[in-house]
Amino acid sequence: MRARSALALVLLLATPALAQDAFEIQVYEYETVPKGKWNLETHVNYVSKGTTEFEGPVAPTEGQFHTTFELTRGITDEFEVAGYLLLGSYTGGSFQFAGARIRPRVMVPKEWNWPVSVSLSLEVGFPKKVFEENGATLEIRPILEKKVGDLQIDVNPVFGTALSGPGKGEWDFEPAARVAYEATKVLEPSLEYYGAIPLSGGAPVHQIYPGGDIHFSEDVVLNVGIGWGLSDAANGLVWKLRLGVAF
Repeated sequence: MRARSALALVLLLATPALAQDAFEIQVYEYETVPKGKWNLETHVNYVSKGTTEFEGPVAPTEGQFHTTFELTRGITDEFEVAGYLLLGSYTGGSFQFAGARIRPRVMVPKEWNWPVSVSLSLEVGFPKKVFEENGATLEIRPILEKKVGDLQIDVNPVFGTALSGPGKGEWDFEPAARVAYEATKVLEPSLEYYGAIPLSGGAPVHQIYPGGDIHFSEDVVLNVGIGWGLSDAANGLVWKLRLGVAF
């Protein structure tokens, strides 16, 4: 998991050993959910190679299994609000409630015709101690997107901190990026990057996730990926799956 939470209009949950939030391994794209619509995303992630010892109250990441239900409502054409229910288990522990989050997000209207599409997410999280040492976290996530032909590039320069707990007042820079190629209307292969750089000092974390999206329809999308750690502080191998259904 990560160090704490990060920059964006988003709420985050993490542990110091992982670059990207292990409950929501996702690079955000520009568009919000349309007004009056719902979007339910189910995140399922498994850490097959990670830390093997407790760090204070925080369980080792190796063998952790995470399931997150993220329900988002489009309030206006440029504003959405999401709520999260986090469930998890770790080696030697039972499947349990792992935390909750709330996240508003706003986007710059398309008609402004900016050269880069921009939105902003803010997330506040309330993790359980066995998965994250801090009692409450804050993530601020700008979302920058550019389309070039069949390529789509998304960059999330995220900053996060703890609102309560031992990490209160310490900030992390957690950059994330995604390059996707629209091979067909159904298949969109991608490469994602996640990092975590403690601004108060500490070992940086870097991970890459080859994967992609499968579009079953305009309203049903499956994302899959396999993550490899590129630094000693990162989890070595992570499997992720996300199913999004709009209605």
